[in-house]
Amino acid sequence: AAHMDARLLGGNMGTDADARAAKVDALLERLTDEDLVRTLSGRSMWTAGGLPHLGVPALRMSDGPHGMRGCSLTGDLGSILAPCELAMAATFDEGLISEVGTLLGFDCARRGGHVLLGPCLNMQRSPLFGRHFECFSEDPHLTARAGVAYIRGVQRHVAACAKHFVCNDQAENGRHTMNSSIDEQALREVYLVPFEAAVVDAGVESIMCGYNRLNGKFCTENDWLLSKVLRGEWGFKGWVVSDWWGNQSTGPSIAAGLNVEMPGIEPRHYGGYLLDATKRGEVSRELLKERCRPVLDTV
Repeated sequence: AAHMDARLLGGNMGTDADARAAKVDALLERLTDEDLVRTLSGRSMWTAGGLPHLGVPALRMSDGPHGMRGCSLTGDLGSILAPCELAMAATFDEGLISEVGTLLGFDCARRGGHVLLGPCLNMQRSPLFGRHFECFSEDPHLTARAGVAYIRGVQRHVAACAKHFVCNDQAENGRHTMNSSIDEQALREVYLVPFEAAVVDAGVESIMCGYNRLNGKFCTENDWLLSKVLRGEWGFKGWVVSDWWGNQSTGPSIAAGLNVEMPGIEPRHYGGYLLDATKRGEVSRELLKERCRPVLDTV
């Protein structure tokens, strides 16, 4: 750490929390239902929300977890590429992993991002899972400690996004529709452990839902997962985003706890139907404000 640029170690995540909360509260009172829905809806491949008439920028996200990809699918010229998570965890060095996170967070902020989409906290459970290199380990404790170190580093400069919540650990074929059937003891002793640490120990600002079903219910609309466990038991105060094209509904998802639907290339369940559901009285204005609050706090 002593050899790193001082700028990389000197960032912070913004102004005093109380002052920021007051600013968000005042802004929420000014927003129309259209503004609230826009804040929760993807606008492009990598941005969500944005209220130009009120001076609120769009929330800009970019893939990690090994560097900021940028606003293209192939990666922008000049992106920093770090060793993959599997290689990071093999060092068993939390300080080094935190340094890598700090470097990646700094690069994301330098290039105009608000959120780095990482770390991946899934378990290496199946040889058919094509994204093992993006995961730290098959061990929940090692994954948790590496994830906490990574998040603390990234969040010196931008928000981290822990993904893919949860049990998105199987084959790539059918990952948009598969059902992970896992009893509660295994969930709590293995699969949820790294995410709990990300929330409780690292204060991660955002979490991305997996594509899969968990015990029959899509993660994006799983109220046990998003409301009871994540917010109720762990005290998560941030926001939840769908994986890209991973949201499957309007009312059930926003009620369960999904804040932001991505992407926004075409109108989907939020961008296409959420305002109509609000006008019909199926989704309350208070719920929209509740889902918008942490998103605006990050912006």
